[in-house]
Formats: sequence, C-alpha cells, structure tokens
Amino acid sequence: MIRRRRLLQASTALLAAPAIVARANAQSKFDWQQFKGQHIEVNYQLSPRGDVAKANMKKFEALTGISVGFEQIPEQQQRPKVAMEMATGHPSFDVVNVGMHVQKRLIEKAKWMDDLRPYIADGSLTNPDFDMGDFSKPSMTVATGADGKLNVLPLNQDLFILFWNKALFAEKGLKGAPQTLDEMMSMAHQLTDASKGVYGFVGRGLKNANMVLFDDILLKWDQETVSADGRKLLTDTPAAIEAGQWYQKLMRECAPSGVIGYNWNECQTTFMQSRAAMWWDGIGFSAPLLDPSKSKVVDAVAFAPDVAGKVRNCATFIDGIGIPATAKNKQAAWLFVQWATGKEMLGEVLRTGSGTPARLSVYERADIVKSSKFPQEWFDTTGTSLKMARSGLPVIVPVTEFRDTIGIGVTNIVAGADVATELKRVTAQFQPILDKANET
Repeated sequence: MIRRRRLLQASTALLAAPAIVARANAQSKFDWQQFKGQHIEVNYQLSPRGDVAKANMKKFEALTGISVGFEQIPEQQQRPKVAMEMATGHPSFDVVNVGMHVQKRLIEKAKWMDDLRPYIADGSLTNPDFDMGDFSKPSMTVATGADGKLNVLPLNQDLFILFWNKALFAEKGLKGAPQTLDEMMSMAHQLTDASKGVYGFVGRGLKNANMVLFDDILLKWDQETVSADGRKLLTDTPAAIEAGQWYQKLMRECAPSGVIGYNWNECQTTFMQSRAAMWWDGIGFSAPLLDPSKSKVVDAVAFAPDVAGKVRNCATFIDGIGIPATAKNKQAAWLFVQWATGKEMLGEVLRTGSGTPARLSVYERADIVKSSKFPQEWFDTTGTSLKMARSGLPVIVPVTEFRDTIGIGVTNIVAGADVATELKRVTAQFQPILDKANET
C-alpha cells in the first residue's frame, strides 16, 4: 500500500522518463493527421478543466482531423457511470477523466486502463515536444501503479485555498485574510450578519462532498483520515473529534442555514453573490469568480493559502486522463491525451484560472501571468499551496464508500449531532469495509 504522505513527496524516478523522452525526441517530424477521419468519445468530470478542453476542442479537431464526442458529467454521477461501463469491458468512451484521489486503487486493482508507456516510447505516436520530465513527481507517483504501469497522465493537481471578500472584510474593519484557525473562526463570527443574509463562511456540508473539507481541516491537526498503511481509520481520534467540533461550530454559527445540502457549486454561487465572506475549496473553482456575467464579487474577491493549525498545509487532489484497456480507437485517443496534457493546453488551464496543472513549466511562463485575468496574489497563493500540499483523501479501494459513510456522520455533525458520538459510530461502521477491502 502506497503511503499517503509519500504521494506528495519527490520519490521514485519517473518510469525512466528521460530514456522515453529521448526516443520520442528522435522523431524529427510528427504527423498529427495520421488518424484523420477517425472519431473518439471523451468523458470528463464536470469541472473548469473540462470547460477549457471543450472550448478548445475545434483546435484539436483541426489539428488532427479527428472528430470528438465530448461529454461532461458532475463527478458524483461520472464516477459510478465510469465504474459501471469499465466493469462491463465495453466502455462508451475512448478517453476518460479519472479522479485519482478517489479511483486510483480501483482502476489499478481492476486493470481498467491501458499502459501509456508504450505510446510515449513510440516516436511515431508521440510529439517530439511532449516532455514527460515536465510533470511533477507527486503527480506522476499518483498516476503510476505499484507495478510501474502508467495508468493516466496527470491533468490537474487541485489545491484547497481560501477565497475571501475584501469588501465585506473592509466593512468590518478587517484588513487581511486569516492566518490561523483561531483567526478564521473569530473573523467568521464578526462577518456574519444573518439579518442581512450575509455569512462569514460557506463550505461543503453535503454528505460525501463534505469529506474533502473535513479532511482539509483535520490536516491542520497534522493527522489524516486513515493510517499510513491504509488499514486503520483515524476518524474518531481526539484530533478528529477536535477538528469535527471546530468544523461544526464554524458551519452552524457562521454559514447559511441550508449549508447541510451544499456541494462546491452551491458554495461557489453563495460566494459569488457576496453572501459569504469566506469560502474554503479547490483553487480550480476560481475562474467564475472573476466573470462579471456570473459574479458580483469580481472587484472584491481575494485569494489566500490555507490557514495554520498545529501545522500549516492544504489538501490536494490529483486527477488525470487515460485510455480504457478495451477502448475502440486507442491511437487516436492517445493523440487527444497528449494534446490535452500538453504544455499549451495546461498553460491555458493555468492562464484562465481553471486549475493548477501538474506541468511545472507553466508556472515559469511570464506570458501566462501577464495575460491572465488573475492577480499576482492568485499565482503566489498557488505557489505557496503547492509547497505545503498533502493528499486530501485516503488511497484505498473503497474511497467512495468512505466518503459516503463518514460523510453522513459529518453531515449529522453540521446538523448538530454530538461530534464524538457520531465520529465513533461511523468509524465503527466503516472499519469492517476497509478490513475486507484489504483482504483481497
């Protein structure tokens, strides 16, 4: 079992990437049109990254002559759809977007994905400019199985950050973002005025979705939700109970009354309407906040790294795209995968604030910073967060069941249940499921 903390450390070599790249670069010319006339189906989770890919799809079709059927589905529907189709051996898609923080162990165990190393090593199939060494080592570690198989190419390394409203802060005489959990709690109370429909904080309360926020808070106690060997739940420890109590107080006293049913999209809308002064979530949700057709906080939104507790860190979640082992049009699909994860497209993801790509070179491009609608503060927040990131979910096979089971307890906590009682109950409920998964 790969230890969770090691997922975010520079560790193993990148699958002999230099040798692979050298062979790919030996090809002096590359024919993007070699599969002209073919059609592929692409399945993405609904996200800003998917929006960028969709917006640029005609460029890919013109470049390759390949037509694309592109589908985006909300993550809570996309994951079971993908699992069901992959299990049949006849998926309807040739390229699929995989949340590795949720499905890594599942796809490795079921051997659902094609190994991408042979495509990379084939100079006729891989653009000489495609630089495998440019991907961050943490993201490549997540993308790679214990057997060395490269199941996906990293697409995004999302980071939890704090969005805050400068105008609402100024009204209360608050001059900057909080730096600690205590400051955040204090400011959230000062900023809450329920009579005006304005709240100090908004965050995920909906079961399953709430686990990433709870885990991000627990990381501030320097603890994760599952032991390093992936065998023991740590969701009812003294630290987890303290984190749950902090979360409960913030959500019940400083967030909208309906927050128990909020996922990221409801949180985003609430923040964009200037009805919440702070929102804690993934940096990939930044772009709409600066869109005047959607947001009322274009001139007020500010960005800051996660606050400190016992330690200062933030949760990260890595996703990628790959080719199902039983896909129909694999070579054409590979052209899409390398296009979507290439320097140009991932640079566009960063420029538009649609995510924090796993390619290192995009952060060194002055043209991206200069042409981006995002302020320097956003890029500074990204850089700081990348340095202190830790995995936001346990790397276990039944991670969806984990999110559902423990998430119900967290939802009940937001509703007012006793924190210790609820966490002990759901921990005892899920531990046998984890035990069984580790037996196979």
